[in-house]
Amino acid sequence: MSFVLKTLQDLQSARFDTVIDARAPAEYAEDHLPGSINLPVLDDAERARVGTIYKQDSPFTARKLGAALVAQNAARHLLGALADKQGDWQPLLYCWRGGQRSGSFATILRQIGWRVEVLEGGYKSYRRLVQALLYEGVFPAPVLLIDGGTGSAKTEILGHVAALGGQIIDLEALAGHRGSLFGGLAPQPSQKLFETVLAQGICALDPTRPVLIEAESNRIGDIRLPPALWRAMQAAPRVRIDVPVSVRAAYSLGVYGEFVMQPERLVAVIEGLRPYQPVEQIEAWHALVTTGDFATLAKSLIVAHYDPSYQRMRKGQRPVLCLDLPDLSEKSQKTAAERLMRQLQDLEFECSRDECQLTQR
Repeated sequence: MSFVLKTLQDLQSARFDTVIDARAPAEYAEDHLPGSINLPVLDDAERARVGTIYKQDSPFTARKLGAALVAQNAARHLLGALADKQGDWQPLLYCWRGGQRSGSFATILRQIGWRVEVLEGGYKSYRRLVQALLYEGVFPAPVLLIDGGTGSAKTEILGHVAALGGQIIDLEALAGHRGSLFGGLAPQPSQKLFETVLAQGICALDPTRPVLIEAESNRIGDIRLPPALWRAMQAAPRVRIDVPVSVRAAYSLGVYGEFVMQPERLVAVIEGLRPYQPVEQIEAWHALVTTGDFATLAKSLIVAHYDPSYQRMRKGQRPVLCLDLPDLSEKSQKTAAERLMRQLQDLEFECSRDECQLTQR
């Protein structure tokens, strides 16, 4: 029995007990359906071996070997991950195209008596829906950008907005990167996996309410923002967070404290700024690392590099609201989020594909 996925929401509303990705581990690691588990019927080496025999020797020999390996791996899963499943268990299986791998595994599971469905078109059918949403569609909710210089606690203020019931998308968390040369949070996901998680978040949005997103460039580390989102962000009105430079420098020093503990990483990042800064400035920053004057370094990086870059990117853009924060204490962040939520109640969004306008109710 096949399950046809017509919209991304269909997957969320379907009542399968388990979604099983039967592809090889490397395929699963690159991207997979939300919430799915990986029970490969061929591992990476086995898949490569069968594929080589198919191309270089004989399709018949490859299919015979593939069938044997699938049976072995299916037996391992039945004695392992699936050992506790009861008779009323209902899984959804998929592979790359919804063909031999998931079909073979499903046949074995059906013989046991389980009601198994196979995703028609496999992972590729799901991926087409993600691409349609993120590359071809129009972003489904009005966007309001949270803007401000480096060290303005924009991400943290977004978190407070979410705690108050606001809609947000935390792109830096999804991308595993803080959006600058200092920004690595963890190994970044693949582009496809980022888009899967992003699409899942977009599908959960209330289209009648604004979604708040931190202002970013169209790349966050190695991740590219897909066109539908980027168009919405370019057209979106902005709220600017204004914080004194000294406060931002101190805050950045706390956020990026791991660099203080690993000066060699700090030196490497400063070297990455060499194409954008004069030699004298680069050497001055290196000297501050050597002497351990990280407070002066943080302030200098903001004043000499990040603020000028910010001003060039925002030239000609006027925010619809400015929030002046004397400090970045937890109390100030919460106050900023509360004020922002109050303002949103008094504003209406009128959006086209190219521009969003705010009007007073």
